[in-house]
Amino acid sequence: MTTLSLAAHPASATDLRKAVIGAIVGTAIEWYDYYLFATAAATILNKLFFPQYDPLVGTLLSYATFAIGFLVRPLGSVVFGRLGDRIGRKNTLLITLVLMGGATTLMGLLPTYAQVGLWAPVLLILLRAVQGLGSGAEYAGAVLMVIENAPRDRRGLYGAMPYIGVALGLLLSLGTFTLSSTLVTGAAFEAWGWRIPFLLSLIAVAVGLVLRSTLHETPVFEQLATRRKAHAPVREVFRDYRRPLFCAWGARLGDGSLAYFYESFVIVYATRHLGLDKNQILPALMVCTCAQFATVPFFGWVSDKVGRKPVYLLGGLLSGALVYPFFLLMATKSLPLIYLGLLVVSAGAKTMMTAAQGPWLTEMFPAQIRYTGFALAREVTSPLAGGLAPIIATALLAYDPSATLVGLYVAALGLITAVAVWLGPETRGRDLAATAYPDPAPTLS
Repeated sequence: MTTLSLAAHPASATDLRKAVIGAIVGTAIEWYDYYLFATAAATILNKLFFPQYDPLVGTLLSYATFAIGFLVRPLGSVVFGRLGDRIGRKNTLLITLVLMGGATTLMGLLPTYAQVGLWAPVLLILLRAVQGLGSGAEYAGAVLMVIENAPRDRRGLYGAMPYIGVALGLLLSLGTFTLSSTLVTGAAFEAWGWRIPFLLSLIAVAVGLVLRSTLHETPVFEQLATRRKAHAPVREVFRDYRRPLFCAWGARLGDGSLAYFYESFVIVYATRHLGLDKNQILPALMVCTCAQFATVPFFGWVSDKVGRKPVYLLGGLLSGALVYPFFLLMATKSLPLIYLGLLVVSAGAKTMMTAAQGPWLTEMFPAQIRYTGFALAREVTSPLAGGLAPIIATALLAYDPSATLVGLYVAALGLITAVAVWLGPETRGRDLAATAYPDPAPTLS
């Protein structure tokens, strides 16, 4: 395998700033959509779309609908990853933004089971699938737009910044849902108040489209446009980069599940198992989300100093090891201790993984197949990581109310992440314009 370095011209400070802002806003819209659905699935959708079942079964069914979006994300990674390597990062991101935001807005207009019967959950599932299709390559493109514009020695810092959009999306979804449920209470909230956060997605999409339409293509892709493009990027990824791809899948299987465990399942655990009011646990999640605005860039900066692997690996180990102390703090039902537990696992350990993930996956694949490689690496395990994790955790809790099985499940996920990252390559400092990379032995340096 030969290596050809393309002399891409450096991006301007203005291009980098616009890329960062556009990535944060677009990613915030993506995860506003997803976290909003996750929050609604845990609190209201089971009543409106699956009312003929008892509360636990209704919650599992609404989470199953939540999982549908993850089942189609691998397809989205193939379709839009290829587009990103063929027509450009910017144009692909405009398409994915419309798909995600449009589907979320239409969810706010859906009739309920009481109005149209079985058509209600069917339509909800269809829109959830469209939402997931667009999300299959959204985050990958947002990160590439930033890192392919960033200085080599600060890719970790800037590459982590799009994840601030994930935190912002969670904050906005929790904020709008909490505000809607506070201002519109009782029967009125179940009748129409729950629709407000979904309909607000239309405004966010309009803002995102305006911002992204002003972006320039990255210098790396502009050079590829006149030189070598991959005719079959999916085939090239599987042919030449199987090992890093498999390592990324293992890492994502763990950290994706852990993210949804600590930010979605915890709502069900606190409200249904501990008997806390949702208006007690949601503000705690919002505080932890605000803390991520500081921890995300910090851990990204650390990965510029020590490498992507040490940060990612330590985050996986801590996320798994801290699950039992976390449950002990939750069991006290003391809000200060619950806040402390969530801050440590969500704003700390989990964020170490997600901050290092963007630069690690970007630098893992060469220029001409980077969008496809990143999208496949991140999304193929999404059905197991993000989609099924809340369902598995909820089912385990129903079988074992002591939460011992849930704790073992989370600890195993953390270990899987750590092992997969250790087996993968260290990518810090690679030439992003190169069209091929070596496949080195595992190293932490």
